[in-house]
Amino acid sequence: MADLGTPAARGVPDLLRSVVYLESAPRGAFEASEGGHAVMDQRNETFVPHVIAIMTGTTVDFPNSDKFYHNVFSLSKTRTFDLGRYAAGHSQSIRFDRPGIVRVFCDIHSHMNAFILVFSHPFFAVTDAEGRYRIDNVPPGTYGVIAWNEGTPSDTRQALVPDGGISELDFTIR
Repeated sequence: MADLGTPAARGVPDLLRSVVYLESAPRGAFEASEGGHAVMDQRNETFVPHVIAIMTGTTVDFPNSDKFYHNVFSLSKTRTFDLGRYAAGHSQSIRFDRPGIVRVFCDIHSHMNAFILVFSHPFFAVTDAEGRYRIDNVPPGTYGVIAWNEGTPSDTRQALVPDGGISELDFTIR
């Protein structure tokens, strides 16, 4: 029964949803750093999506799609904030200007949590529902690549991107 404010059933973390990124950016990567816009909704007492990856300078909206109040906050060194309590249909926004990992919580619903990975370069991707990813426009070269999943980064793997070609790299998340 999901009456009287009892939270809906929550699933286990999706092990296929990961963030794959280059350990260090190639030369010229910092020339295009416009930032952007992203959304992390609050729905059924969960953050949707649970993980987002963004570039520095990006603003993230936190709309409340539930029928009750939420209070989104983070104590992360990368970006500390407290949006205060706000009702259904309202939204608050935060701009992220430093790279790092931001853990997000709700002060009212202790089981709610999510991650925002902030990068200073555009060479990252969030995997799809089947664990696939694609990082576009990587210049030719050899790079260290990391797969991050729920706070656990993989070991760095090397990838050689040929001139005008494609490189494939698989990770196993345990």
